[in-house]
Amino acid sequence: MKPLGYIVPIVALGTGCASVSPERGHDQVSSIVGERTGHKTRWEKGPPDQAEIADWVRKVTSEGLTRDRAVEIALVNNPGLQATYEELGVSQADMVQAGLLRNPAFGLDLGFRVNNGQTNEVRVSLVQDFLDLFVLPLRKQIAREEFEADTLNVANRALEVAAEVEKAFVVAQTDVELVAFRRTVVEAAEAAADLSARQSEAGNVSELDRATETATYQQAKLDLAREEIELLEARERLNRLLGLWGETTSWRLVEPLPPIPEADPKLDHLESFAMSRRLDVAVAKRRAALLSKAVDLARSTRLVGRLDVGVDMHQDPNGPLLLGPNLVIELPIFDQRQATIARLEAQRREMERRLEEVAIDARSEVRLAALRLETGRQMVSHYREVVVPLRTTVTAQALLHYNGMFLSAFQLLAAKQGEVDARRGYLEALRDYWLARAELARALGGALPPAASRPAAPPAPPPADATPRPFPPASEGDHHGH
Repeated sequence: MKPLGYIVPIVALGTGCASVSPERGHDQVSSIVGERTGHKTRWEKGPPDQAEIADWVRKVTSEGLTRDRAVEIALVNNPGLQATYEELGVSQADMVQAGLLRNPAFGLDLGFRVNNGQTNEVRVSLVQDFLDLFVLPLRKQIAREEFEADTLNVANRALEVAAEVEKAFVVAQTDVELVAFRRTVVEAAEAAADLSARQSEAGNVSELDRATETATYQQAKLDLAREEIELLEARERLNRLLGLWGETTSWRLVEPLPPIPEADPKLDHLESFAMSRRLDVAVAKRRAALLSKAVDLARSTRLVGRLDVGVDMHQDPNGPLLLGPNLVIELPIFDQRQATIARLEAQRREMERRLEEVAIDARSEVRLAALRLETGRQMVSHYREVVVPLRTTVTAQALLHYNGMFLSAFQLLAAKQGEVDARRGYLEALRDYWLARAELARALGGALPPAASRPAAPPAPPPADATPRPFPPASEGDHHGH
């Protein structure tokens, strides 16, 4: 029995010291997300206390939402993202398991005498898979690299959620301003309809003009209702992304949709920049390499089956106590792991094609987002510097002609509607610019490159500021001149 005392410590030493750490992987995810978005995940030390997070979310939402606050909340409170964070715990457990030797097998056979023998028969064995010792280092390396790939995948998902929140926030900002804008339009249309009704009773306008003003007012109310529904949808999308419910859904926006910045990021060499930073590309590369190593491992052990080595102690009836080695070798006659190797090779080729697909899609997303960003800036500038000022001038001139009785009310209404459409177009172009900017950051791996030098943009004219107005100051009181 004495040699058994040496074998057990040796086997235990071969397993090493393996344990699961709550912060492992999460600290790296938080570091990547913080470096690219400026916000931490609050999972640096593992799963945070849910009660503390709930209190923090209530406090932040009660103070009003900004874009940064919305991203901060989503990174720690989005239910789907929290589930993705927990995948790191599963992956780490798999990695720890891969670093453990299989447990030795202990056998005990007892034979009781049924005749005149003087002693019972006893057989004790302790067996360990010896081949496991040789493949353990490579198996641990593969598991460690798989965990690293999972860590990058979790970080990539966090960056995607941050981008989704930014885009949803921009849509909500735009809808808030469009609703405010539409309400002023309804108020102006209602005043114009009331005035036309009174003038129709006095015989100063035709029935056609009165009906036109009334129809415009009724249509404006429908447009307002549609805008309010779209705002409600935008708020609910943000609620889902931020994991909000109950009292926390009564948040308000405390920052308007900003104007375009003076300069955009450098748009040259964006594809190579994306290939060096896209986490989904990095994950696909790592997993393709991992499958290559798995194929090599399977090939190197295809002709070696199970190899059990141990000790055996045997007490024969009426005989001496025997102690000696035990060896069991699996003969790879039928199963030489040909099916396993074929499956791994197919999976490796599949992952290589996936890598190619991810890289092609990433390059395409970058090109499209960059084009949308450039086009968006041009459209915003054109609305701000050309279309809106022209429409403002048209409305002002139409009002002068109307007051001079050279223009009908219908023609004045058409001029006003043109200005309204221009203002709405400006807001939508501004929204599309910020959506393109957020999408470009996502396509580049979560962050934009440094801004390119660009001459300062000319100041925006008053009609196109971030707080929309239904009509320019010169025409705000036009209904008093009817």
